[in-house]
Amino acid sequence: MHFIIELFVNAGIILLLSHFLPTIIIRNFGTAILVALVIGLLNATIGAVIRFPLNLLTLGLLSFVIRLFVTAIVVKIADAIFSGFEIKGFTPALVLAFALAIDGSFLSFALQHQVR
Repeated sequence: MHFIIELFVNAGIILLLSHFLPTIIIRNFGTAILVALVIGLLNATIGAVIRFPLNLLTLGLLSFVIRLFVTAIVVKIADAIFSGFEIKGFTPALVLAFALAIDGSFLSFALQHQVR
């Protein structure tokens, strides 16, 4: 259930940023859900493979910065996959990656500390 909540919130963040940043274009909420799913899957597979040697190289001291840059790269890969999703430049991808990281932190905290 947490995965579905996170997926919909990430899709909402992507759609919200597309309204505020003219360099992020997304067709509709359905496309945002698919983009959020693909970003999550790519980040868990390709992103982990890219992050591991970089974290070893920096001894984990720049872990957050590395995660941001790798997520921005994954966002650009998702841009290449979907025709209804476009990011013009690397800086908007970095902004989107930062927003998804902040969103993920808040969601993790909220879902771990929910009343049962």
